[in-house]
Amino acid sequence: MRFTFIYLASQSPRRRQLLEQLGVEYQLLLPDEGEDTESIEAVVGNEPPAAYVKRVTALKLDAALQRRKRRGLAAAPVLCSDTTVAHGRIIYGKPLDAADAQRMLAELSGKTHRVLTAVSLGTERKQVQVVSESLVTFATLNRQQIRAYVATGEPMGKAGAYAVQGRAAAFIAKISGSYSGIMGLPVFDSAQLLRSVGVRF
Repeated sequence: MRFTFIYLASQSPRRRQLLEQLGVEYQLLLPDEGEDTESIEAVVGNEPPAAYVKRVTALKLDAALQRRKRRGLAAAPVLCSDTTVAHGRIIYGKPLDAADAQRMLAELSGKTHRVLTAVSLGTERKQVQVVSESLVTFATLNRQQIRAYVATGEPMGKAGAYAVQGRAAAFIAKISGSYSGIMGLPVFDSAQLLRSVGVRF
């Protein structure tokens, strides 16, 4: 079966931008009011970062497929993605507040960490998944730099409390891997998945 569009189950403007870059037609499939999306992202026990991001993305896809069916929408593949920052086995999700963002940035300062983005794509009949892993090296940051960056509000809602495409670029000494994956949707890997389920673009 061939598809001319997909559903994107993400509120991230960066993921929309990256799909548009590929020329993929999409419709947003956002959660219903009152739908519990936060609990999906809770870490279970001493879960390794790669297992965590795979599980969360698969759960997001399951929820989105149910949402599409509940709303009686036309059949088309659904794309979900989740990005997490990890240093060793420590998972850095979205900061709870400014103090939490400052803590994360201080811990990542002067170190190389991993950014893992899982992409799950599928219909009720076929589901595929890929994980992109990149390495990001931060320069050593002082307290003033960290406080000033957090004060911009940019770290809020971002895994690891930073946005690679934003002001945090000034802190990043080196990247190895997928820049778009660090942004939240690895373009090459996503294109492969889309073609594998029959999406035309």
